[in-house]
Amino acid sequence: MSQAIAIVLSLLLMTIAGLHFYWGRGGLWPVASEQDLIATVIGNARATRMPSPLLCTLVAAAIALTALWPLLLVGVPGTAAARPLLVLGGFVIMAVFLLRGIAGFVPAWRRLHPREPFASYDRRYYSPLCLLVAAGYAMLLSQGN
Repeated sequence: MSQAIAIVLSLLLMTIAGLHFYWGRGGLWPVASEQDLIATVIGNARATRMPSPLLCTLVAAAIALTALWPLLLVGVPGTAAARPLLVLGGFVIMAVFLLRGIAGFVPAWRRLHPREPFASYDRRYYSPLCLLVAAGYAMLLSQGN
């Protein structure tokens, strides 16, 4: 079961990392303009441009690292010396996704990111997805591979 969870988490997070990398290279999917992309994936009322290619690449790299972590948690049982660091890193990643998931439902976050369709997508998809990722990490960590 833990291997299936790890694989699903990794595939999901690699897809999200790929999207961030694509956006950093000027990609616009799933919309037709930069302003529409800002309204869809950032939602900040003051944002007029997408983040820089460097920032998008750094975010993509960070998400890609979180995508590898579940595989390390379940696939490296023989590395006893590294195990405590893998578990600690897993808890940190889980906490980040948990906090981001909760943030989407907090009024202060809503005021920072009021643009539509982001505001609606965040409540329906983005924040619940972050909570789901956090739950996946919690399941892996609780199984103590």
